[in-house]
Amino acid sequence: MVLRQVAFMLLIGGGIGLLAAWQLARAARSMLFGLQGYDPLVVGAATAVLALAALAAGYFPARRAAGIDPARALHQD
Repeated sequence: MVLRQVAFMLLIGGGIGLLAAWQLARAARSMLFGLQGYDPLVVGAATAVLALAALAAGYFPARRAAGIDPARALHQD
């Protein structure tokens, strides 16, 4: 359940980020002579690294929380 929420946020944030990066690359290309603003390999690699980091940031805390007994966790509150 937690990873599904993380994946949803990743899709929304990734889509917004890719659109913003594409627009910034177009703006930079129009202002600077000879600048290649879009490199698919770099964009793909950066997207993959950030996606893995986001999934790890959601997976490890969720795995740790799943190992705790719910009755014990509620009793401590």
